[in-house]
Parts: sequence; C-alpha cells; structure tokens
Amino acid sequence: MTRFARSTALCGVALLALVLAIAASATNAKSDRSAAPKASTAVTNYLTYVKGKRGKADPKKSKVYIGWVNQQGGQVVIGGLATAGAQLAVRYVNEQLGGVGGHPVVLVQCFIKSNEEEGTTCGQKLVNNKRISVIATGAVATGAQSLHATIGGRKPVITGVAVTPVDGASKTAVVLFGDGPHILLPFGNYAKNVLKAKTAAVIYPNAPGLAESGQVIAAGLKAAGIDTKQVGYTQGQSDLTAPLTAVGATTADFIAPYGSAADCANQAKSLTQLGITDSRKIMTAPLCLNSTVIDALGDWSKWTYAIASSLYGDKTDKGMPAYEAVIKRYKAQKNAPDPWHIVAFSELLTTVRFLNEVGAKNVGNITPARVLARAKAFKGPLALGAPTLQCGKYKDAPAICNDMFQAFTYEGKFVFKRASGWIGPLK
Repeated sequence: MTRFARSTALCGVALLALVLAIAASATNAKSDRSAAPKASTAVTNYLTYVKGKRGKADPKKSKVYIGWVNQQGGQVVIGGLATAGAQLAVRYVNEQLGGVGGHPVVLVQCFIKSNEEEGTTCGQKLVNNKRISVIATGAVATGAQSLHATIGGRKPVITGVAVTPVDGASKTAVVLFGDGPHILLPFGNYAKNVLKAKTAAVIYPNAPGLAESGQVIAAGLKAAGIDTKQVGYTQGQSDLTAPLTAVGATTADFIAPYGSAADCANQAKSLTQLGITDSRKIMTAPLCLNSTVIDALGDWSKWTYAIASSLYGDKTDKGMPAYEAVIKRYKAQKNAPDPWHIVAFSELLTTVRFLNEVGAKNVGNITPARVLARAKAFKGPLALGAPTLQCGKYKDAPAICNDMFQAFTYEGKFVFKRASGWIGPLK
C-alpha cells in the first residue's frame, strides 16, 4: 500500500502523453517483458548511479553546462514542476555528488510559453551556446517541432517523457521514460496476462491527442488477441452511458476509458451509473489523477492506473527511499509526488551520469557526439523508472528507450495497491 498527500501538482493538462504507466507485482510469470521491481534492478544509490564522487563540486573549477527547455509560463502548462525536478537534481549533484568530475553543473534554462516560434528561440539560444553539449527537456508540446528543427541534430536532446511524436522520431534524441504511442500498448499485455480478459471496451473523446492515444490502447488489446470494441465520442459530452453501452462495457472483461481530466470525471459518473465499478478491470492513464476529478467526484476514481515512473510513496519500490531522502533533505515534499517532478529529477541525474562517463577525468572530452553515444548505449536500470531500457528498438521512433509501465489500483483516500509488475507490449 502507498499513501501520499493530495496535491494539485499531480494535475497537468497533459499528463497527456506522460506518466502513462504504473504496473508492478502480480503479473503472470509467462507474460512478455513483465517483472516485479527487485532490489537488484532498483537504483538505490545515486552516487554510484551518476558515477560521481561524494562531496561538493569545486566552485573554482570550470562549469559544465546543460540546456533545459520546458513549456511553462503560458495558459497551457503540461508539466510545470518538471523544472523544479531538474533544478533539484542539479543542486543535489553539485552539493552531494561532486558535480561532473568535480566541476559544478549549471542548468541553462529556456521556457516556451504559448507559441511555436518560442521553440525556435530556445533552440537558437542553446545551440549557439558553445559551452552546452547536451539539452534536456521537460514537458514540451507547443514548440517541440521548431525546437528540434532548430537544434537540427547538432546537440543531443535528452527527454524524460515525450509529449509529441517529434522527440521519438529524432535520431539524435533519447526519450528515457517513453511516449504515449509506446507506453499505452502494454494495456493489451496487462488485460491478457494479468486479468485473463477475453473482451475489452475502449472509449475516448474525439479530440487531438486523446483520440490517437485511445486508438493505441485498442490496437494493443487487439494485438493481444482480445475481442475489442472502441468508440470515440464528442469532446465535452457528459452523459457517456450510450457510448459505453455501444462498446459493451457492461459485459466486457476489461474497460479502458481514456481522456482529459474532465473526461475522466464524466466517464466515472457514467460507469457508476451503469453499475461498472470493479477497480481492477478499469484501467486508464494518470491523466485522471487530477484535482479536477477530485473536485467533480470528491476523490479520484477507484480504477487501475498505468505509469512509466515510480509512484511516490510506494513501499514496494526499493528505489523510492533514495528519492524520499533527497526530498526530505531539501524540504521538497510539496513537489515530490508530481510525476513530472519525479521524471525530470531522474532525467537530470541520468544526464549527469552520461557526462561523467564521458568527461569525469577531463571535461574537455565532453562533446555532443560522445554524450549521444553514451545515452544511446544506456541499458538501465533507470532511476525511478524501468528496470531495463532499449533505445533504438523502434525504427520509426529511434529515440524511444522504454515501452513498459507498472500498474496500481487506487483504493481511495490516497491509497494505492500494486496491481502488476513492470510490463511491456506483447511481441
């Protein structure tokens, strides 16, 4: 069981393509790429993980620069706390893990507020800064296309979770936690091997990004040999009993409602109205772990949620105490549960690892090409993430390194119970 305080930080209009995976220990041993978290694969020592040296970085030494881009400051903020997670990681590295080879790490920040052109601005700022050899990104949707086009492969881009397909398609990027099109596919493996489902129902609003993700879930279920019905409905439609009935939700073994936070509340009300309340067989993404849902329902829906990162406070996760210790040291409890904070914290630690591998003895050896090579070769385990990575597995998305999630069932009052182990798509 795991508890954590209610936090509006867990909201993000687009946890949309992010944290799409939460699974852990009851997975069938014969299911494809499924494993419960083990002490042998969990990252429990950050000093060893980043290949650093205990103590403070030497302020007299030259600095090592990392570019950072996040979408924030405008009306639509996908993962605002990603920046806080990145900043915390850099502070921790400099104060406790020896920086990079003893050299202090500096985060050069650039934010995209509301338009595509700002992606160009950030790209130019970071590409033209010769001191920067690697660029890390948070939750970027608007401006992602222009950002990558401007960078043009001249510097590697490390991303936690990709919000758009642009990141995954880049040959000079690495997406450590994966993206929606790949993280959602394991819904089929979960339904088949954990629930032994024969039939499935998938509903989603006909809205950009949401409809495509719902279709990915349906495709994964069909690939698992499950008789699957799917339907899209008009965005904003509140009474969803008709589409739920149309896909056979009342008799289906597995139900996957997908949508924005507002959609989640409407879906929950209609499912309850139809008497569909079995929390284990209703699975969605953490988009629904949002204060909007709490405002509408009084609590999150008692469903099962899939997430590609660790779940804050999960007592079964051997890697969680290391994160909690840093959170306690820096009094960052307010931000700690947010998935974007968790992902960005890991992303920056991992980026520092790559820099140490390349230039711990001589920071002059740090070049974009060498950093990219180390990043592409990384097999995991990923701090606060999947036990193994396989960058380049998908030819059409060479930057994607992870397609696994772990699942947790919400029992109410901010209590979650592990529902499966790390699980990937069926081959």
